[in-house]
Amino acid sequence: MSAVFAYARVSTNHQEVENQFLDIENSGYKIDYKYADVGVSGKTRAKDRQQWNLMLSKIREGESLIVSRIDRLGRNVEDILSTLKELTELKIKVIVLQLGNIDLTSSMGKLVVTLLSAVASLERDIIVERIHSGLNRARTQQKVFGRPPKTNEFQRNEIRQSLQNGMSVSELARKYNISRASVISIRNSN
Repeated sequence: MSAVFAYARVSTNHQEVENQFLDIENSGYKIDYKYADVGVSGKTRAKDRQQWNLMLSKIREGESLIVSRIDRLGRNVEDILSTLKELTELKIKVIVLQLGNIDLTSSMGKLVVTLLSAVASLERDIIVERIHSGLNRARTQQKVFGRPPKTNEFQRNEIRQSLQNGMSVSELARKYNISRASVISIRNSN
């Protein structure tokens, strides 16, 4: 009988991986080996995760890898597809609970991943379109981008004048409760 490996990941040290393992066990799988990356952002590629790599060094052909959600396999669609390709080459069965009991390395699983990839790509394109549309609309309405300044134009003129009169950058930063970098920026924007 082949071994069942379970992998979990959480982004912060304050989160628990045990819920992911419980989900796997409650779905009827007996976990033989558990691996978890704790405090590892979802932005980190699978191959850059310490416990993921340790697990890959232990798992063998014909064994199964179970994860609770597809994002545990990678940071984005490309990373997930790359991870699945590597696991397919190792002849590892990959089950994602979130997607049902489909082996993602099977023909049907590859179809599901391809469809999800297409949807994710479309979603990314739509989000980018909306962002650009919103930015263009804001520009036409002459909206100001970025954080509001901590000083008004009158204060900035006072700061420039005080610098010309010999007051130090540090003194002005304390007086106006802003950073030294802000004072220097004001001085250089003249």
